[in-house]
Amino acid sequence: METPYPKLMDPSKTRIGWIGIGIMGSAMVSHILAAGYVVTVYARDHRKSKDLQIKGARTANSPKELAEVSDVVFTMVGNANDVRSLLLGEDGVLSGLKPGGVTVDMTSSKPALAREIHEEARRKDCWAVDAPVSGGDAGAREGKLTMFAGGDSKIVEWLYPVMENMGIVRYMGGAGSGQSCKIGNQICAGGNLVGLAEGIVFAEKAGLDPVKWLQAVKDGAAGSAVMRLFGEMMIKRDYKATGFAEYIVKDLGMAAEAEAALPGAALSKQFFSGMVANGDGKSGIQGVVSVSRRLNGMS
Repeated sequence: METPYPKLMDPSKTRIGWIGIGIMGSAMVSHILAAGYVVTVYARDHRKSKDLQIKGARTANSPKELAEVSDVVFTMVGNANDVRSLLLGEDGVLSGLKPGGVTVDMTSSKPALAREIHEEARRKDCWAVDAPVSGGDAGAREGKLTMFAGGDSKIVEWLYPVMENMGIVRYMGGAGSGQSCKIGNQICAGGNLVGLAEGIVFAEKAGLDPVKWLQAVKDGAAGSAVMRLFGEMMIKRDYKATGFAEYIVKDLGMAAEAEAALPGAALSKQFFSGMVANGDGKSGIQGVVSVSRRLNGMS
């Protein structure tokens, strides 16, 4: 008999598990704790969870142990290999999650892997949702992320009470649809970032004040969220990480695996790969302007 859909969320009874407490994950967990949920976190280094423990989070010693004490397990990690190991591994989440449990992978990962996880979850009478996010660390801190959700629509709807503490949920369709949506998002964001970088470099080479140039164009047709978020940082050479350059290289690499001709995405990937090759993979994505500056012989 097929496992029934879970009952509606009740903060006093629903147990949340979380894996991935980096820059964004820690902020996201904080919002869930503040909403009254019981949260257990797993990190290879327990010292990383100290601040969350102060806020009330519990800890587990393995993904399996975390799943055994959770009704819903969120993952927010680095790449598809991490996701596969943490969810499908011998000591992974799905080895410990009880029937009716739910996994929510918020990592930017592969649509095919999201479908594989969904199929394996159903074999265990569990549910899986892929819900990668957009909004960076600022969106995570402010609870204003956009989450692109793929999976069973009723399960995604059931998750709204907890997920809406982190931002806006956009349901995109069946398993893998959230990941496909995120890749499309990154194609647009990458192209916008490269265009903005070249616009700034052109303004500087043309002898314009780049700050005045940015003010002049930001409210016209060239204006965008990317320009508002990263324009001043590019001009000031502030490459503090809001989203790692190496991660957008990963995302644009997944775009290259799609059955579509995407020359613009390929060009954007080359720019960000230039950052990584220069040792700037852990810098913010706005640092792509440094690649354009080097190409133009600027310091």
